[in-house]
Amino acid sequence: MSLKRNAKEYIWEGNPNFWDKHSPILFPIVGTLKNGQYNYENKSYQLSRHGFARDNVFYVEETFQNKAVFSFRSSEETAKYYPFDFELKIIYTLEENYLTIKYEVTNNGNTKMPFSIGGHPAFALPDTFENYSLLFEDDESLITYSLENNLLSERTTVLKLSDHKLPLSYSLFEEDALIIKKLESKKIQILENGKPYVEISLYDFPNLGIWTKNNAPFICLEPWHGYSDSIKSTGNLFEKEGILILSAKKTFETSFRIKI
Repeated sequence: MSLKRNAKEYIWEGNPNFWDKHSPILFPIVGTLKNGQYNYENKSYQLSRHGFARDNVFYVEETFQNKAVFSFRSSEETAKYYPFDFELKIIYTLEENYLTIKYEVTNNGNTKMPFSIGGHPAFALPDTFENYSLLFEDDESLITYSLENNLLSERTTVLKLSDHKLPLSYSLFEEDALIIKKLESKKIQILENGKPYVEISLYDFPNLGIWTKNNAPFICLEPWHGYSDSIKSTGNLFEKEGILILSAKKTFETSFRIKI
């Protein structure tokens, strides 16, 4: 909800006039399911956009001087929407001007478990929005997928970087978020008037969402494992594009880092 250095706040305040969240976790899906549902073992389950973890209480498992571990476990209530036995941990670690956010997903069940997971940090932009740009580690062309009714369409746009940079403007987000299935860069800097402001390191996250709302003073850089269903989705969660499949009694780990 907050990330400060020298009393300066870097995380979006959550003003409900624009968007009332700060940095939600996306689990057990990222994005939207076709018709808001999926099928598993001849039964249909309803699962809302980005899953339910962000709307639930996490328990404080451990605290240290520079580290906190939060845990969320499956229950009879979560089984109504997602019939798998899991534990999700979020581990925050502060080191100098870095915050590392690590996710651990454990499959406590006896069958394979399909899931997606992602971050959704919204960074506050106190200056005029157009005074910011994104500096990518690689000078690549970004292939972005358009959304139709919150589902991935087959329409793509190629955003060509200029000297690794993508200038920000609200017109980029006229059709909602920029969905990037494949990203070469593992580091992205937000530049404020050409100077480094915040850097995010994606590590092993293969997918990225970039999003804001019209006239809102924030930008979301979202590291993802997975994304919305396509308009051609079958509804089988195991066949969902970008889904992760975790074997019984195994743990999946992934992390990203924010540098101020």
